[in-house]
This record gives sequence, structure tokens and C-alpha cells, in this order.
Amino acid sequence: MIISESNSLLNALEIERGIVCLTGAGGKKTILYRLAMLHPGRVGITSTTPIPPFPDKVSAYQVITEEKLLLTLVSTAAKTHRLIAYTQPSVKKGYLDGIPPPLVAMIHRQAGFDISLVNADTAQGCWIKAPGREKIAIPEQVTHVIPVLSALALGQPLSEDIACQAERIQTIIRIKVGEILKPVHLARLLANSAEQLKGGRKVKIVPLINMIDGPTWETQGAAAAKIALSLTDHFDRVVLTRMNCPNPLVRMVHRH
Repeated sequence: MIISESNSLLNALEIERGIVCLTGAGGKKTILYRLAMLHPGRVGITSTTPIPPFPDKVSAYQVITEEKLLLTLVSTAAKTHRLIAYTQPSVKKGYLDGIPPPLVAMIHRQAGFDISLVNADTAQGCWIKAPGREKIAIPEQVTHVIPVLSALALGQPLSEDIACQAERIQTIIRIKVGEILKPVHLARLLANSAEQLKGGRKVKIVPLINMIDGPTWETQGAAAAKIALSLTDHFDRVVLTRMNCPNPLVRMVHRH
């Protein structure tokens, strides 16, 4: 097991090109927008699930319109804009609607995006979430999946306050609601998430442990990563990040 440091989050995640979906909980949208700003190529940002409005700080050209117009309008905008955020309006106040997963691949190809970054899961502001295909909307043409969880869940009791679908999670990580979350529990969650997300697809999976807000979380996050790598062969590395830093990459843990 090798633990290494790098200056490039994009390289650590190996997402230079393709359709990249973020799932799980623990800062997915913040990660999504950070990756969009870091990538030097032509970037599409979208969601296949309901999402709050795209923030102005991302400086993306926005196309918010009905589904049938998206392909044409995004493709036209991509001729003159490098970074485009697009999806449908929603009747729910404070939200945008997700788009059908097949449309992501069509727009990615026709607009000529180097990378499409997709919010493909809902988690209601939690720190961890049980994987579940009924809540995840991933295009069949996906090339990369990044399961996300927050290191801040470590040392906390398992509850609905920090976990989306806490009762389902307890069966996966083998503790009861109310018991303290340890690195081995997050490791089991990551391994199970990869199993669910793989689904027979030829897809690159790189889990991300976010909110490494100090040395304690880094130590425990690295421990969770090492255990996760021993539990599955569906991924060969785990990336640790802190998004409120100039360099968000804290550490990368991998086998070779």
C-alpha cells in the first residue's frame, strides 16, 4: 500500500476526458464545481437529479430550458463558451430539475465536451449515504464514477442527522444506529458503493473522502481508504480532499 501526495486533483481522479458522475454524500456539488474550474478543456456541468441553482462563482454559461431544446442550445453555446452549466427548470422553488441520463451522452458528444461533470445522486446535505440504484441516475455511457463521503462522519454516531438512509447503511457497515462510525465502517460503505455502482459497466471508479479538515481526519480517512482497498478490487485508489483549500488534494492512497 502506497500513500502519496500530488498537486493535481484531476490527475489523482484520472478524469481528463469522458462522462464523470458523482454519487454519495459529503459535498458532491462543491466538488463538481471545483473540478469544473480546474479542468482546462471544454466542460459541461449538469445533473440527472434535482439540484439547487448553479452558483455564479463557477462563471459558467448557463442553459436552463426545457428538455427538448437542450441538445440544440447547449451545442450552439459550446461553439463560443468553454464552460457550460445546463439542465431543466423546476416547479420546485430553489431547485432545478435533472435531465434524463441518456441526454447527457447525446449532449456530451454533440457539444464536443472534453468532460461532462454530472451530479447523479441526491443526499439532502448528509455526510454519508447508502448506495441505491433507485436514487442514482447514471448514463449508460458513463466513463468514471466518483463515490463521495465526508470524513466528518468519523467519530459520530450513525443517525439520520448525518446519514441518508441510515437504517439501510447499518446493514451494510454492520453497526446499529447510534453506534460510533469508525474507519472500517466507512471502508465497508465505499466497497459496497463500488459494488453497486459497477453494475457490469466498464467504468473507472475512484472513491473520494472529502472534508479532511485536519490531521485527525486525514489519519482516519487514510485508514478507511487502506481498509477499503483491502475489501474490493473495484478501485485501485482513494482520494482525500479538502475543498476550501487552494490545492484541494490532501492525499491519495493506492495499491501500487
